[in-house]
Amino acid sequence: MPRKTPRICTCGRVVPPGQQCVCAKARKAASDAARPTAAARGYDAAWREARAKHLARFPDCVECGERATLVDHVESIRKAPHRRLDPSNFQSMCPTCHGRKTAAVDGSFGRK
Repeated sequence: MPRKTPRICTCGRVVPPGQQCVCAKARKAASDAARPTAAARGYDAAWREARAKHLARFPDCVECGERATLVDHVESIRKAPHRRLDPSNFQSMCPTCHGRKTAAVDGSFGRK
């Protein structure tokens, strides 16, 4: 039975299959520590309430019709903070379609 081979991290260490290098773990921890809280990014109690109401009213993904678990901002909060709680700016999406849309439209999960 074939096995996965170890890989070389960007720092030069050999990393066993299925594991992360210590430098990658440290980079992720530093990035997470520098990231603002969800509430600071606009996802507070008011957003959670608006999200729940939207999903109750529109339970299916607008792209594929599967069961939606996420509410997407058509126009991102970064681009239109005044539309953060505007129901006409919401669309229900499944995680797969939301990830695809975010990567294509919003610059891959916040990155430009």
